[in-house]
Amino acid sequence: MESGHGPKPKLVVFDLDYTLWPFWVDTHFTPPFHKDSDGNVLDSRQAKILLYPDSKDILKQLNADGYTIAVASRTSCTAEANNLLEKFDLNKYISHKQIYPGCKKNHFSKFHATTGIKYEDMIFFDDEYRNVSDVSEKGVTCIFVEHGINWKEIKDGFNKFQRNRNRP
Repeated sequence: MESGHGPKPKLVVFDLDYTLWPFWVDTHFTPPFHKDSDGNVLDSRQAKILLYPDSKDILKQLNADGYTIAVASRTSCTAEANNLLEKFDLNKYISHKQIYPGCKKNHFSKFHATTGIKYEDMIFFDDEYRNVSDVSEKGVTCIFVEHGINWKEIKDGFNKFQRNRNRP
C-alpha cells in the first residue's frame, strides 16, 4: 500500500468483529472451527465462515510492504478468535495481538509497552464508534469502518494519518 511520500504508520491495527470479518465471533458461529477439503472455514454446524472480501489481501499487501500489523478485539471468546485467525491463515501477517474484553485503550497501552511505538505512529480501524473515540484520545489515528475493511478505507485512513502527522 503506497501512502505517498509523507509519514507512514509504524503499527497498523485492526479490530476483528465487523472489521476483518462480518460477524461477532461470540454470537454467530459455533466452535469448534475447521477447514473442509476445499479450504473453506466451517463451524461445528458446517456453516461457512467468511472474511470481508478485501481483508486477507489487505493484510497480505500491508505485510509485503513492510508494515507491522496488529489486531485488537474486545471479545470474550479469545480462543475462538485466535482459532479463526489461524484457520483463515492470517497469523503470518499479524505481529501483535490483544484479544480480551475491556476498553481498547488498554489494548493500545500494551501495544505501546511491547513495541515502543508512539501512539501517534499508530493507525486503527474499527467498526465501533466507542472504540474509535476511546483510542483516539491516546493520539492514535482512528478510522471508523462502517461496512468492513476495504481498500478505500485503507487509502482514506492512510491519508488521514498523513494529515494528522503533518499538522504543526
